[in-house]
Amino acid sequence: MADLKTNIGGLELRNPVMTASGTFGYGLEFEDFVDLSRLGGIVVKGTTLNPREGNPYPRMAETAGGMLNCVGLQNKGVDYFCEQIYPRVKDMDTNVVVNVSGSSVEDYAECARRIGELENIPAIELNISCPNVRQGGMAFGVTAAGAASVVKAVRQAYPKTLIVKLSPNVTDVTEIARAVEAEGADAVSLINTLMGMAIDAERRRKVLSIGTGGLSGPAVKPVALRMVYQVARAVKIPVVGLGGIMTATDAVEFLLAGASAVEIGTANFIDPSVTVKVVEGIEAYLDRHGFRSVKDIIGILD
Repeated sequence: MADLKTNIGGLELRNPVMTASGTFGYGLEFEDFVDLSRLGGIVVKGTTLNPREGNPYPRMAETAGGMLNCVGLQNKGVDYFCEQIYPRVKDMDTNVVVNVSGSSVEDYAECARRIGELENIPAIELNISCPNVRQGGMAFGVTAAGAASVVKAVRQAYPKTLIVKLSPNVTDVTEIARAVEAEGADAVSLINTLMGMAIDAERRRKVLSIGTGGLSGPAVKPVALRMVYQVARAVKIPVVGLGGIMTATDAVEFLLAGASAVEIGTANFIDPSVTVKVVEGIEAYLDRHGFRSVKDIIGILD
């Protein structure tokens, strides 16, 4: 049986399958459907320094091959997470990673610092790429200088594994990846959602409350694969791949492209147990092709 263990910086995962932030709650919501101990890790919903109400409804729309959302990082803030959520997730038998976002460099750093004080949270995913907020978020992730400024500040405040989530809504994603690597990121994850729009032709109006939203699901997978392939060859730190992963074959393609681990997002809404099925499918692929370790296929694409 193949060895599924992989590493994201100093973080060891029992297998390369994690959940994508915003699609799996705090993990608690899926305990009835998934044996969480079978996952490499859980990336919990986005957390900000202060509570956020998110955007007005409607903020989700189905599209051909995917979905649009403009939820806008709705959450109750880092203090709520530390006081109410952390006691319930700290003993989970998997890596619990907190997705951190903010409206300013100072907000990011302070939120990360507070999460860093939680003993059983081994890593954060720094979200500099959310397209659904009016301040911060993607604004930092679309230039090398902006991305570097946030990562530098967070790196000074946060001592554990730092994964930086990159935006696909840029001209050259490798430039951003190299910038955050230079400022101390332990890994990068990509891609976040692509900017999109839905229009109601009969009513002649925009479907989403703020007009645009983030496109996720199978439609974005070819773009995600291309960007993961490019970034994996541009940086020396590990890459976490996500975007349209629905099956084990999808996940294997990301690993072949250079991802050391993957995150599953939209598929959780369709099949709450999909993550475990993907773990099993990766293992079956490795056995079928005679690979002894998942590390043997990471980045072997020509």
